[in-house]
Amino acid sequence: MTPTELLLRPATPADVPGIAAVQVAARASAAMPPGIHGPEEIRTYLAARFGAAENWVAEAGGRVVGYARFTREWLNDLYVDPAHQGAGVGGALLDLVKARHPEGFSLWVFEQNAPARAFYAARGLVEREHTDGSENEERAPDLRMEWAPGSVGGSS
Repeated sequence: MTPTELLLRPATPADVPGIAAVQVAARASAAMPPGIHGPEEIRTYLAARFGAAENWVAEAGGRVVGYARFTREWLNDLYVDPAHQGAGVGGALLDLVKARHPEGFSLWVFEQNAPARAFYAARGLVEREHTDGSENEERAPDLRMEWAPGSVGGSS
């Protein structure tokens, strides 16, 4: 996919079904614990929290193929449709989050999700905290990664 084929734009509430579909598909194919919420529950959750964070979509061919949901301090979600992974969509979304919050941010990733951990590490995020997973819904070990420009491992 070339950069001209990918459009990054602020999401609208009308994008929530597409965003939810991307999350469901991406989680199903990822090296992470199975999701514990069904598609309708995910759509309802994302719609209810839409205004509480910045929501951006990556669009190709008029279709949502990835999204990022983030606040000043946290990258809550970054998912890419499995059919578009490896084409620069995730990197473009992560670069957008970095540009929107150049002072840095953190995210949580499941320990077993080695591809996601490698993706973030290759883009300057550093593992800062490991947990046993007792605080997440899946009860799976996870870790906090941080992007902090200017710190060791935090450059872009």
